[in-house]
Amino acid sequence: MAENDSDLNVTRETTSLRQLVENRLRSAIGSGRFKPGQRLIERELCEQTGVGRTSIREALRQLEAEGLVTTIPHRGPVVSTITTEEAAQLYDLRGLLEGYAGRECARRRDPVIIARLREQFVRMGEVAGQEDRSDLLAAKTEFYAALLEGCGNGFVERFLKMLLNRVTVLRMTSMTQGNRIGTSLREIETILVAIENGDEAGAERACVLHIQNAAKVALEALSRSD
Repeated sequence: MAENDSDLNVTRETTSLRQLVENRLRSAIGSGRFKPGQRLIERELCEQTGVGRTSIREALRQLEAEGLVTTIPHRGPVVSTITTEEAAQLYDLRGLLEGYAGRECARRRDPVIIARLREQFVRMGEVAGQEDRSDLLAAKTEFYAALLEGCGNGFVERFLKMLLNRVTVLRMTSMTQGNRIGTSLREIETILVAIENGDEAGAERACVLHIQNAAKVALEALSRSD
């Protein structure tokens, strides 16, 4: 096994093997390690993760259901690509759902959720200066996990998780453009403070604005690549 494949290896973990494989592959796609259109060859994935073909196939089926992987006849599974139009539609829907999640999170003001949000916001600030954005993306993902749980609506949580998984690569793209990281952190702080203060309308507005601004940056980058 190559040295740089050690972060994909799951044989030493104790959580559900299927979920671990899914998470490793999902993270590799989200970080850009596996790029849009790249073939996902079972034999190579087995070597990188240290698990058998059955676990790899189960994980790929789940990622295909999430839209991260596409199976092409006579070619096999590849990392899904996304058009500018598709991305715009995803961001529009994400803005609607995330605005609702922010409003409900502020209404409920669960102290445990608020503490998790604050912890991940602090973590984002700590790693924002790193050249490798994987830690920043991980902290932001955990922030959103707390936000979605805090809204108290399982259906919204489920659909938003699916959307976030689908736009993970675009999220990484938007965070690396210009001074977007600093702006993004200020927007997230506005969301957090509104939730802490129980400002339902303010939390909703802040969530929607954050998505609109991220969408603008990501879609411009995607248009250039197209």
